[in-house]
Amino acid sequence: MQISQDDNVELLILGAGWTSTFLIPLLEREGIKYAATTTTGRNGTIRFRFDPTSSDPTPFRTLPYAETVLITFPLRGIGQAAHLVRMYESTHKHKPRFVQLGATSIWTAPTWQDESSSYERTDPRAIAEDELMTCSDGAVLNLAGLYGASRQPRDWVDRVVKSKADLKGKGALHVIHGQDVARAIVALHRNFTPGKRWLLSDMHVYDWWDLTQDWSIRTLAENDSEGVDVPPTKIEKQKQLLAWVGELMVEEGVRALPRDTSSLGRVLDGRGFWRTMGIWPTQGRIR
Repeated sequence: MQISQDDNVELLILGAGWTSTFLIPLLEREGIKYAATTTTGRNGTIRFRFDPTSSDPTPFRTLPYAETVLITFPLRGIGQAAHLVRMYESTHKHKPRFVQLGATSIWTAPTWQDESSSYERTDPRAIAEDELMTCSDGAVLNLAGLYGASRQPRDWVDRVVKSKADLKGKGALHVIHGQDVARAIVALHRNFTPGKRWLLSDMHVYDWWDLTQDWSIRTLAENDSEGVDVPPTKIEKQKQLLAWVGELMVEEGVRALPRDTSSLGRVLDGRGFWRTMGIWPTQGRIR
């Protein structure tokens, strides 16, 4: 059950968006006292909007004290993380632990990467994350591509592949399901690692060519199934995608799919967090 701002909680969610649709049900099943904020106060949440330019303590006084404060929205550059920490701690008697949700895009080298690898320290989000871990008892969960419920990787193809050249440039895809993100947040809350940046994925490396071929075949098969009506333009797009995959395999000397990870550019090793926490992803491969 969500707790009001008058109570102490174990976990405070600053920004109850998509991730919270998986996290809140888990918190309730686990009996973890929590509170959550939104900018509008919808669905019984606390109305709160972080303004990095304001020193008005009033919005922070509406927030309960929490053992762990989860920041789901991005902080950028120098000063924002320190300001949020300072405003929260100045309006509450005890200092909490902070967890920032970030992105794995800060690791850019075209090789195997894990949480100990060098990252883009000039990235605005990485700067804010580093600041959070410096000015507070903080940790960071850098998340791979988020999926689950209505957010499905299969629907991303039309957005990221508009030409054969686009597909040629696609290497590895890394994802994490919302349910496993929720489990990771709870695990970090219970087994906190101050000053630690974690890379969170489902421990798979997916090949965009392999996925594109598989999803195109499935869409065409669904069109042949009774009761499924796929628009003609989408049918033609799937046929085009299949042709592009085949042509690229011939042109690039790829004998079989999926391609070897050595040819996919940046690839992520997501084992570290799960091994440390003693749990493992539950959602398996994307389909």
